[in-house]
Amino acid sequence: MHIICSDLEGVFIPEIWINVAERTGIADLRLTTRDISDYDVLMKRRLSILDANGLKLKDITDVIATMDPMPGAREFLDWLRARTQVVIVSDTFVEFARPLMEKLGWPTLLCHGLTIDTRGAIADYNLRQADGKRKVVQAFKTLNYQVLAMGDSYNDVNMLKEADMGVLFRPPQNVIDEYPQFPVATTYAELKKIFGKAIGKGI
Repeated sequence: MHIICSDLEGVFIPEIWINVAERTGIADLRLTTRDISDYDVLMKRRLSILDANGLKLKDITDVIATMDPMPGAREFLDWLRARTQVVIVSDTFVEFARPLMEKLGWPTLLCHGLTIDTRGAIADYNLRQADGKRKVVQAFKTLNYQVLAMGDSYNDVNMLKEADMGVLFRPPQNVIDEYPQFPVATTYAELKKIFGKAIGKGI
C-alpha cells in the first residue's frame, strides 16, 4: 500500500511569506526555506521582523484570505487522492492554513502551531515535532506503507531521503544542484506520470 507525503507551499499553494512580503513591502520576509536551510534561524528572523514592524497575526491572515491554490493544484490533489492516500506535511501553522485547506478540499494536514499574545501578535512558534517531515515518513513505514514524497525546498530534503521515492517539484536551482539524486518535475502533468508509474509498479 502506498501513501504520499507532500509539502504544501510551493507545491499546492504559493509561498505565504512571500505574499506577506509583497503586501507589506518588507523585502526580508521574502526569504523562505528555499533560501535558508535552518528553519529555526528562518523563523526567528521572521518573528523579529514582525515585531519590529508591529505586524500581528491578523495582518498575515488577512493576506492569506486573498490567496488561492496554484493553478491546477486542486485538480491534481483530487487526482492523487482518488488513487492513493495523501497527507500534507508542512512547516506552516494551523493558524495560517485553514482557509487554504478549505480551498484544497480539506486534505489531511500535519503542521505546527503558534503562540499568540494578548495583543494578537505572534510571540513564538511551536514545532509539532523536530525533524517532523522525516519522522512522518518513518512512522508510515512502520505501518507497512510504501511512502512517496514530494517537496520543493531544503526543509523537504530529509522527508525525500527517508521516503521510498522522493521528487522535487519546481525547486530553485540551488536545491537541484545540491541534491541531484532526486527527479525534478515542473508541472502537475509530469507529477502524474511519475506517481502514476510508481503506484502502478508498486514502488
